[in-house]
Amino acid sequence: MKPYSRITGTGSHLPPRRVTNADLVAELAAQGIETTDEWIVERTGIRARHFAAPEVACSDLGLEAARNALQAAGLQAQDIDLLIVATSTPDMVFPSTAAILQHKLGANGCAAFDVQAVCSGFIYALTVADAMIRAGAATKALVVGSEIFSRILDFNDRTTCVLFGDGAGAVVLEASDEPGILASDLHADGKHVGILCVPGHVSGGKVTGSPLLTMDGQAVFKLAVGLLESAARATLNKAGLTEADIDWLVPHQANIRIMQSTARKLKMSMDKVVVTVQEHGNTSAASIPLALDQAVRSGQAQKGQTLLLEGVGGGFTWGAVLLKL
Repeated sequence: MKPYSRITGTGSHLPPRRVTNADLVAELAAQGIETTDEWIVERTGIRARHFAAPEVACSDLGLEAARNALQAAGLQAQDIDLLIVATSTPDMVFPSTAAILQHKLGANGCAAFDVQAVCSGFIYALTVADAMIRAGAATKALVVGSEIFSRILDFNDRTTCVLFGDGAGAVVLEASDEPGILASDLHADGKHVGILCVPGHVSGGKVTGSPLLTMDGQAVFKLAVGLLESAARATLNKAGLTEADIDWLVPHQANIRIMQSTARKLKMSMDKVVVTVQEHGNTSAASIPLALDQAVRSGQAQKGQTLLLEGVGGGFTWGAVLLKL
């Protein structure tokens, strides 16, 4: 049995519709809500995001990202024996988006399930896939982060509706004789549920509570920076490495200020941080695999380099994965 797991392919997909800050400002102004491109860029670093068309499902975005990752790995869908989808915007209450994606992909028969840890979802899913491969329960895993957050945004709230976008990212993780996933660190603290949530649910055929995202931005920011640093250091400690060993930091793309603060705490230059938030916005569980795929395909991140992936999300959840490409 091969004792490690390693990423052998990455992929991503963005809906065709690109919404710039100017586009969004104009749409909000028509509703009597004032904001500006300058205000959005200064506070978040976001200049554009992509929104899915009404007929497109979360599994559809995941399908394209998955196909791209499989092609990069040189595999067919039927080669996969584990499929995990990280999402907070599933196609249905049930079955899982993973099961729906499995059918669309043609990977029928393998284990398939969703992971729900919001913006940390991909970190959680990658850690679970690594553990299952190391345990011998799988040999070739497809891990997908896919989100359509535009469907749960309150476009009367300028502090949240400008932040999020839609998209999907995926990786193929295979059993390997060479170390790939070096260490991971996962956490959650439910006492912070209220600072970032969608508090509605379906009951008796109706939505009870609000089905739209609500966030205490200042509270999230204060928590995020400290937790990202602690997760990064814990993961490095487990691998016996230091921040000096990191070639690239691939953080959750939530806010440029959070990324800058995290880099400072880790004594890393922003030149070593993969940043895509300006074009993607916050795509929740899709943001890390989207950024990773862009870094790999652009030649920014190369085989043999050491990458630290990390994220925080509603729950409150947080975690990191250290890997060698």
